[in-house]
Amino acid sequence: MRTAIIHYWLVSMRGGEKVLQALCELYPDADIFTHVVIPDRIASSIREHRIHTSFIARLPRAGKWYKHYLPLMPMALEQLDLSDYDLVISSESGPAKGAIAAPGATHVCYCHSPMRYIWNMYHAYRRSAGRGTKMLMPYLAHYLRNWDQITAARVDSFAANSYNVAARIQRYYGRSATVIYPPVDVDRFIQVSRANLGDFFLMAGELVAYKRPDLAIDAFNRLGRKLVVIGGGEMLATLRRRARSNITFLGPQPSDVLAAHYSRCRALIFPGEEDFGIVPVEAMASGRPVVAFGRGGATETVIHGRTGYLFKEQAVEALVDAIETIDRFDLDPTEIVAHARTFGPDRFARRMKCFVDDAVAASTIRRPQPTARTTPMPAPWTGRPLASGSTRSEREHPQALSQEVTSA
Repeated sequence: MRTAIIHYWLVSMRGGEKVLQALCELYPDADIFTHVVIPDRIASSIREHRIHTSFIARLPRAGKWYKHYLPLMPMALEQLDLSDYDLVISSESGPAKGAIAAPGATHVCYCHSPMRYIWNMYHAYRRSAGRGTKMLMPYLAHYLRNWDQITAARVDSFAANSYNVAARIQRYYGRSATVIYPPVDVDRFIQVSRANLGDFFLMAGELVAYKRPDLAIDAFNRLGRKLVVIGGGEMLATLRRRARSNITFLGPQPSDVLAAHYSRCRALIFPGEEDFGIVPVEAMASGRPVVAFGRGGATETVIHGRTGYLFKEQAVEALVDAIETIDRFDLDPTEIVAHARTFGPDRFARRMKCFVDDAVAASTIRRPQPTARTTPMPAPWTGRPLASGSTRSEREHPQALSQEVTSA
Protein backbone atom coordinates (compact mmCIF):
# COMPACT_ATOMS: atom_id res chain seq x y z
CA MET A 1 0.00 0.00 0.00
CA ARG A 2 1.30 3.47 -0.86
CA THR A 3 1.26 5.42 2.40
CA ALA A 4 1.18 9.14 3.14
CA ILE A 5 1.79 10.55 6.63
CA ILE A 6 0.51 14.09 7.25
CA HIS A 7 2.02 16.08 10.11
CA TYR A 8 1.07 19.67 10.92
CA TRP A 9 4.60 21.21 10.88
CA LEU A 10 8.18 20.02 11.34
CA VAL A 11 10.13 22.71 13.16
CA SER A 12 11.34 20.83 16.29
CA MET A 13 11.46 17.39 17.92
CA ARG A 14 8.74 17.47 20.56
CA GLY A 15 6.24 14.77 21.53
CA GLY A 16 4.27 14.88 18.27
CA GLU A 17 7.42 14.58 16.20
CA LYS A 18 8.56 11.58 18.26
CA VAL A 19 5.28 9.89 17.37
CA LEU A 20 5.93 10.77 13.72
CA GLN A 21 9.39 9.24 14.04
CA ALA A 22 7.82 6.01 15.30
CA LEU A 23 5.32 6.04 12.41
CA CYS A 24 8.23 6.44 9.98
CA GLU A 25 9.79 3.30 11.42
CA LEU A 26 6.49 1.42 11.04
CA TYR A 27 6.05 2.62 7.44
CA PRO A 28 9.57 3.08 6.04
CA ASP A 29 8.36 3.76 2.49
CA ALA A 30 5.80 6.41 3.47
CA ASP A 31 5.90 9.93 2.07
CA ILE A 32 5.47 12.82 4.51
CA PHE A 33 3.30 15.88 3.91
CA THR A 34 3.53 18.97 6.12
CA HIS A 35 3.02 22.72 6.02
CA VAL A 36 6.59 23.76 6.75
CA VAL A 37 9.86 21.97 7.56
CA ILE A 38 13.19 23.04 9.05
CA PRO A 39 15.37 20.01 8.18
CA ASP A 40 18.19 20.60 10.68
CA ARG A 41 15.72 20.62 13.58
CA ILE A 42 14.23 17.18 12.96
CA ALA A 43 15.56 13.65 13.33
CA SER A 44 17.53 12.08 10.48
CA SER A 45 15.07 9.15 10.40
CA ILE A 46 12.35 11.63 9.38
CA ARG A 47 14.56 13.44 6.86
CA GLU A 48 15.19 10.13 5.07
CA HIS A 49 11.59 10.14 3.84
CA ARG A 50 10.32 12.18 0.92
CA ILE A 51 8.86 15.33 2.49
CA HIS A 52 6.31 17.42 0.59
CA THR A 53 5.25 20.85 1.88
CA SER A 54 2.07 22.85 1.32
CA PHE A 55 2.13 26.37 -0.12
CA ILE A 56 2.57 27.68 3.44
CA ALA A 57 6.28 26.83 3.12
CA ARG A 58 6.61 29.36 0.28
CA LEU A 59 5.16 32.27 2.27
CA PRO A 60 7.51 34.88 3.84
CA ARG A 61 9.54 33.60 6.80
CA ALA A 62 7.35 30.51 7.05
CA GLY A 63 9.81 28.71 9.34
CA LYS A 64 9.29 31.37 12.00
CA TRP A 65 5.85 32.79 11.28
CA TYR A 66 4.04 29.52 10.45
CA LYS A 67 1.56 29.91 13.32
CA HIS A 68 0.45 33.27 11.91
CA TYR A 69 -0.56 31.45 8.72
CA LEU A 70 -2.98 29.17 10.59
CA PRO A 71 -6.10 30.59 8.85
CA LEU A 72 -4.61 29.55 5.47
CA MET A 73 -3.76 26.00 6.52
CA PRO A 74 -7.19 24.44 5.82
CA MET A 75 -6.96 25.60 2.20
CA ALA A 76 -3.32 24.50 2.01
CA LEU A 77 -4.18 20.99 3.24
CA GLU A 78 -6.92 20.58 0.68
CA GLN A 79 -4.47 21.45 -2.11
CA LEU A 80 -2.26 18.45 -1.29
CA ASP A 81 -2.58 15.75 -3.95
CA LEU A 82 -3.07 12.39 -2.19
CA SER A 83 -4.74 10.65 -5.12
CA ASP A 84 -1.95 8.04 -5.46
CA TYR A 85 -2.04 6.87 -1.83
CA ASP A 86 -3.95 3.86 -0.47
CA LEU A 87 -3.35 4.71 3.19
CA VAL A 88 -3.30 8.19 4.77
CA ILE A 89 -2.17 8.63 8.39
CA SER A 90 -2.68 12.11 9.80
CA SER A 91 -0.84 13.21 12.94
CA GLU A 92 -3.19 15.82 14.39
CA SER A 93 -2.58 18.61 16.86
CA GLY A 94 -2.48 21.46 14.40
CA PRO A 95 -4.37 21.23 11.10
CA ALA A 96 -3.51 17.86 9.52
CA LYS A 97 -6.56 15.63 9.24
CA GLY A 98 -8.37 17.88 6.73
CA ALA A 99 -6.41 16.64 3.72
CA ILE A 100 -8.55 14.95 1.08
CA ALA A 101 -7.77 11.26 0.57
CA ALA A 102 -8.68 9.32 -2.57
CA PRO A 103 -12.16 7.69 -2.55
CA GLY A 104 -10.82 4.17 -2.12
CA ALA A 105 -8.12 5.05 0.42
CA THR A 106 -8.18 4.52 4.20
CA HIS A 107 -7.60 7.60 6.36
CA VAL A 108 -6.67 7.08 10.03
CA CYS A 109 -5.89 9.93 12.41
CA TYR A 110 -3.57 9.72 15.41
CA CYS A 111 -4.82 12.67 17.44
CA HIS A 112 -2.52 14.27 20.02
CA SER A 113 -5.38 16.68 20.69
CA PRO A 114 -8.05 18.58 18.79
CA MET A 115 -6.51 22.03 18.25
CA ARG A 116 -6.19 23.44 21.78
CA TYR A 117 -6.26 27.09 20.73
CA ILE A 118 -9.77 26.80 19.28
CA TRP A 119 -11.26 24.20 21.66
CA ASN A 120 -10.43 23.38 25.29
CA MET A 121 -7.78 26.10 25.82
CA TYR A 122 -9.27 28.81 23.61
CA HIS A 123 -9.85 31.31 26.43
CA ALA A 124 -6.39 30.76 27.95
CA TYR A 125 -4.72 31.36 24.58
CA ARG A 126 -6.84 34.44 23.94
CA ARG A 127 -5.99 35.95 27.34
CA SER A 128 -2.25 35.63 26.63
CA ALA A 129 -2.46 36.82 22.99
CA GLY A 130 -1.40 40.23 21.76
CA ARG A 131 -3.99 42.95 21.25
CA GLY A 132 -4.42 42.44 17.49
CA THR A 133 -4.61 38.65 17.73
CA LYS A 134 -7.04 38.90 20.66
CA MET A 135 -9.44 40.97 18.54
CA LEU A 136 -9.28 38.59 15.56
CA MET A 137 -9.41 35.30 17.47
CA PRO A 138 -13.23 35.05 17.89
CA TYR A 139 -13.76 35.29 14.12
CA LEU A 140 -10.86 33.03 13.12
CA ALA A 141 -11.64 30.45 15.80
CA HIS A 142 -15.29 30.25 14.72
CA TYR A 143 -14.25 29.58 11.11
CA LEU A 144 -11.62 27.02 12.15
CA ARG A 145 -14.01 25.19 14.49
CA ASN A 146 -16.56 24.72 11.71
CA TRP A 147 -13.87 23.44 9.34
CA ASP A 148 -12.36 21.21 12.04
CA GLN A 149 -15.69 19.52 12.80
CA ILE A 150 -16.54 19.04 9.12
CA THR A 151 -13.19 17.43 8.35
CA ALA A 152 -13.62 14.88 11.15
CA ALA A 153 -15.95 13.10 8.71
CA ARG A 154 -12.98 12.63 6.33
CA VAL A 155 -11.35 10.26 8.84
CA ASP A 156 -12.22 6.55 8.84
CA SER A 157 -10.80 5.78 12.31
CA PHE A 158 -9.42 7.89 15.16
CA ALA A 159 -6.71 6.97 17.65
CA ALA A 160 -6.08 9.20 20.69
CA ASN A 161 -2.89 9.51 22.72
CA SER A 162 -4.81 9.29 26.02
CA TYR A 163 -8.31 8.81 27.44
CA ASN A 164 -8.21 12.52 28.17
CA VAL A 165 -7.89 13.28 24.44
CA ALA A 166 -10.39 10.56 23.49
CA ALA A 167 -12.99 12.41 25.59
CA ARG A 168 -12.25 15.63 23.67
CA ILE A 169 -12.62 13.82 20.33
CA GLN A 170 -16.02 12.55 21.44
CA ARG A 171 -17.05 16.00 22.68
CA TYR A 172 -15.91 18.08 19.72
CA TYR A 173 -16.17 15.64 16.79
CA GLY A 174 -18.80 13.17 18.01
CA ARG A 175 -16.44 10.29 17.18
CA SER A 176 -15.09 7.45 19.27
CA ALA A 177 -11.34 6.84 19.42
CA THR A 178 -8.99 3.98 20.27
CA VAL A 179 -6.49 4.98 22.96
CA ILE A 180 -2.86 4.26 22.04
CA TYR A 181 -0.30 5.85 24.34
CA PRO A 182 2.59 7.53 22.49
CA PRO A 183 6.04 5.90 22.46
CA VAL A 184 8.59 6.92 25.08
CA ASP A 185 12.20 5.83 24.60
CA VAL A 186 12.49 4.60 28.18
CA ASP A 187 15.68 2.61 27.53
CA ARG A 188 17.86 5.69 27.12
CA PHE A 189 17.32 6.86 30.71
CA ILE A 190 19.34 5.62 33.69
CA GLN A 191 18.72 5.38 37.42
CA VAL A 192 21.41 6.57 39.85
CA SER A 193 21.96 5.63 43.48
CA ARG A 194 20.51 7.74 46.27
CA ALA A 195 24.04 8.91 47.14
CA ASN A 196 24.36 10.53 43.71
CA LEU A 197 21.10 12.45 43.81
CA GLY A 198 21.28 16.23 43.63
CA ASP A 199 19.59 18.75 45.89
CA PHE A 200 17.53 20.36 43.13
CA PHE A 201 14.08 19.92 41.62
CA LEU A 202 13.63 20.00 37.83
CA MET A 203 11.15 21.56 35.43
CA ALA A 204 11.59 20.67 31.74
CA GLY A 205 9.74 21.49 28.55
CA GLU A 206 8.68 24.45 26.45
CA LEU A 207 8.00 27.56 28.50
CA VAL A 208 4.59 28.58 27.20
CA ALA A 209 1.57 29.93 29.06
CA TYR A 210 -0.68 26.86 29.02
CA LYS A 211 2.04 24.74 30.69
CA ARG A 212 1.95 27.16 33.68
CA PRO A 213 5.72 27.46 34.34
CA ASP A 214 4.95 30.68 36.20
CA LEU A 215 3.32 28.58 38.91
CA ALA A 216 6.58 26.70 39.55
CA ILE A 217 8.64 29.91 39.59
CA ASP A 218 6.34 31.51 42.16
CA ALA A 219 6.30 28.36 44.32
CA PHE A 220 10.10 28.06 44.42
CA ASN A 221 10.48 31.79 44.98
CA ARG A 222 8.44 31.23 48.13
CA LEU A 223 10.16 28.00 49.20
CA GLY A 224 13.73 29.08 48.49
CA ARG A 225 14.54 25.53 47.30
CA LYS A 226 16.73 24.93 44.25
CA LEU A 227 14.95 24.58 40.90
CA VAL A 228 16.63 23.91 37.54
CA VAL A 229 14.63 24.86 34.44
CA ILE A 230 15.47 23.28 31.08
CA GLY A 231 13.72 24.49 27.94
CA GLY A 232 13.12 27.56 25.82
CA GLY A 233 9.98 29.29 24.70
CA GLU A 234 8.19 32.60 24.61
CA MET A 235 8.12 32.97 28.42
CA LEU A 236 11.83 32.34 29.06
CA ALA A 237 12.91 35.98 29.34
CA THR A 238 9.90 36.94 31.48
CA LEU A 239 10.41 34.06 33.89
CA ARG A 240 14.12 34.81 34.26
CA ARG A 241 13.29 38.33 35.41
CA ARG A 242 10.68 36.97 37.80
CA ALA A 243 12.86 34.28 39.41
CA ARG A 244 15.08 34.58 42.47
CA SER A 245 18.66 33.34 42.73
CA ASN A 246 17.68 29.81 43.81
CA ILE A 247 16.24 29.16 40.32
CA THR A 248 18.63 28.34 37.46
CA PHE A 249 17.62 28.55 33.79
CA LEU A 250 19.67 26.41 31.40
CA GLY A 251 17.61 27.12 28.27
CA PRO A 252 17.21 24.40 25.62
CA GLN A 253 19.61 21.50 26.17
CA PRO A 254 20.55 18.33 24.24
CA SER A 255 18.92 15.07 25.26
CA ASP A 256 21.94 13.75 27.18
CA VAL A 257 22.03 16.83 29.43
CA LEU A 258 18.30 16.51 30.07
CA ALA A 259 18.67 12.81 30.86
CA ALA A 260 21.45 13.54 33.38
CA HIS A 261 19.23 16.06 35.18
CA TYR A 262 16.29 13.65 35.19
CA SER A 263 18.34 10.99 36.96
CA ARG A 264 19.72 13.34 39.67
CA CYS A 265 16.75 15.59 40.51
CA ARG A 266 14.74 15.29 43.73
CA ALA A 267 11.54 15.26 41.64
CA LEU A 268 10.16 16.60 38.38
CA ILE A 269 7.76 19.55 38.63
CA PHE A 270 4.95 19.42 36.06
CA PRO A 271 2.43 22.22 36.76
CA GLY A 272 0.47 22.31 33.47
CA GLU A 273 -2.40 20.29 32.03
CA GLU A 274 -1.13 18.19 29.13
CA ASP A 275 -2.82 15.94 26.61
CA PHE A 276 -0.50 13.07 27.60
CA GLY A 277 2.88 14.42 28.71
CA ILE A 278 6.02 12.53 27.71
CA VAL A 279 8.28 14.47 30.12
CA PRO A 280 6.82 12.86 33.30
CA VAL A 281 7.29 9.38 31.83
CA GLU A 282 10.92 10.18 30.95
CA ALA A 283 11.55 11.35 34.53
CA MET A 284 9.94 8.20 35.94
CA ALA A 285 12.05 6.07 33.56
CA SER A 286 15.01 7.60 35.44
CA GLY A 287 13.53 6.47 38.75
CA ARG A 288 12.46 9.93 39.84
CA PRO A 289 9.00 10.88 41.16
CA VAL A 290 6.77 13.53 39.58
CA VAL A 291 4.81 16.39 41.17
CA ALA A 292 2.05 17.10 38.64
CA PHE A 293 -1.24 18.94 38.33
CA GLY A 294 -3.94 16.30 38.75
CA ARG A 295 -5.73 16.83 35.48
CA GLY A 296 -5.18 15.72 31.89
CA GLY A 297 -2.62 13.16 30.82
CA ALA A 298 -0.73 13.14 34.12
CA THR A 299 -3.65 11.31 35.75
CA GLU A 300 -2.97 8.42 33.35
CA THR A 301 0.82 8.31 33.75
CA VAL A 302 1.50 9.25 37.39
CA ILE A 303 0.23 6.95 40.17
CA HIS A 304 -0.54 9.17 43.14
CA GLY A 305 1.42 8.10 46.21
CA ARG A 306 3.47 5.48 44.33
CA THR A 307 5.23 7.20 41.43
CA GLY A 308 4.53 10.81 42.35
CA TYR A 309 2.08 13.30 43.79
CA LEU A 310 -0.92 14.90 42.05
CA PHE A 311 -2.05 18.29 43.35
CA LYS A 312 -5.65 19.32 42.74
CA GLU A 313 -5.54 23.05 42.09
CA GLN A 314 -3.32 25.22 39.87
CA ALA A 315 -2.38 27.53 42.74
CA VAL A 316 0.96 28.37 44.34
CA GLU A 317 -0.21 27.13 47.76
CA ALA A 318 -1.24 23.73 46.34
CA LEU A 319 2.08 23.28 44.54
CA VAL A 320 4.10 24.33 47.63
CA ASP A 321 2.22 21.73 49.73
CA ALA A 322 2.85 19.07 47.08
CA ILE A 323 6.60 19.79 46.95
CA GLU A 324 6.91 19.60 50.72
CA THR A 325 4.89 16.37 50.76
CA ILE A 326 6.87 14.60 48.02
CA ASP A 327 10.09 15.50 49.83
CA ARG A 328 8.88 13.42 52.80
CA PHE A 329 7.82 10.44 50.66
CA ASP A 330 10.17 7.47 50.39
CA LEU A 331 9.03 6.18 47.00
CA ASP A 332 10.62 3.06 45.50
CA PRO A 333 12.68 4.01 42.39
CA THR A 334 12.47 0.44 41.09
CA GLU A 335 8.67 0.55 41.10
CA ILE A 336 8.74 3.96 39.42
CA VAL A 337 10.98 2.66 36.60
CA ALA A 338 8.86 -0.48 36.13
CA HIS A 339 5.75 1.66 35.72
CA ALA A 340 7.43 3.96 33.20
CA ARG A 341 8.52 1.01 31.06
CA THR A 342 4.88 0.18 30.28
CA PHE A 343 4.94 3.21 27.95
CA GLY A 344 7.82 1.91 25.82
CA PRO A 345 7.98 2.14 21.99
CA ASP A 346 7.33 -1.58 21.39
CA ARG A 347 3.86 -1.32 22.85
CA PHE A 348 3.06 1.68 20.67
CA ALA A 349 4.32 -0.09 17.53
CA ARG A 350 2.22 -3.22 18.17
CA ARG A 351 -0.97 -1.37 18.99
CA MET A 352 -0.64 1.18 16.17
CA LYS A 353 0.03 -1.51 13.57
CA CYS A 354 -3.04 -3.49 14.69
CA PHE A 355 -5.16 -0.33 14.73
CA VAL A 356 -4.18 0.61 11.16
CA ASP A 357 -4.63 -2.94 9.86
CA ASP A 358 -8.10 -3.14 11.42
CA ALA A 359 -9.03 0.25 9.93
CA VAL A 360 -7.92 -0.85 6.45
CA ALA A 361 -9.91 -4.08 6.77
CA ALA A 362 -13.00 -2.21 7.94
CA SER A 363 -12.71 0.30 5.10
CA THR A 364 -12.55 -2.54 2.61
CA ILE A 365 -15.74 -4.06 4.04
CA ARG A 366 -17.56 -0.71 3.94
CA ARG A 367 -16.46 0.07 0.38
CA PRO A 368 -19.41 -0.21 -2.05
CA GLN A 369 -19.29 -3.36 -4.20
CA PRO A 370 -20.84 -3.71 -7.67
CA THR A 371 -24.26 -5.37 -7.39
CA ALA A 372 -25.23 -8.29 -9.62
CA ARG A 373 -28.23 -7.75 -11.90
CA THR A 374 -31.31 -9.72 -10.94
CA THR A 375 -32.99 -9.42 -14.36
CA PRO A 376 -31.42 -10.03 -17.76
CA MET A 377 -30.66 -7.09 -20.00
CA PRO A 378 -33.28 -6.70 -22.75
CA ALA A 379 -32.22 -7.61 -26.29
CA PRO A 380 -30.92 -4.67 -28.32
CA TRP A 381 -33.28 -2.91 -30.73
CA THR A 382 -32.73 -4.27 -34.20
CA GLY A 383 -34.14 -1.31 -36.07
CA ARG A 384 -36.96 -3.38 -37.66
CA PRO A 385 -40.51 -2.01 -37.76
CA LEU A 386 -42.93 -3.02 -35.00
CA ALA A 387 -45.72 -5.46 -35.60
CA SER A 388 -49.06 -3.84 -36.33
CA GLY A 389 -51.31 -3.28 -33.33
CA SER A 390 -48.43 -2.63 -30.88
CA THR A 391 -49.34 -0.43 -27.90
CA ARG A 392 -47.93 2.99 -27.00
CA SER A 393 -45.83 1.41 -24.25
CA GLU A 394 -44.47 -1.08 -26.73
CA ARG A 395 -43.59 1.73 -29.16
CA GLU A 396 -41.64 3.50 -26.35
CA HIS A 397 -39.82 0.27 -25.41
CA PRO A 398 -39.54 -1.59 -28.75
CA GLN A 399 -36.73 -3.85 -27.55
CA ALA A 400 -39.25 -5.72 -25.40
CA LEU A 401 -40.93 -6.98 -28.60
CA SER A 402 -37.80 -8.02 -30.43
CA GLN A 403 -38.70 -11.70 -30.29
CA GLU A 404 -42.30 -11.05 -31.47
CA VAL A 405 -41.05 -8.88 -34.34
CA THR A 406 -38.57 -11.52 -35.36
CA SER A 407 -41.21 -14.24 -35.41
CA ALA A 408 -43.59 -11.99 -37.33
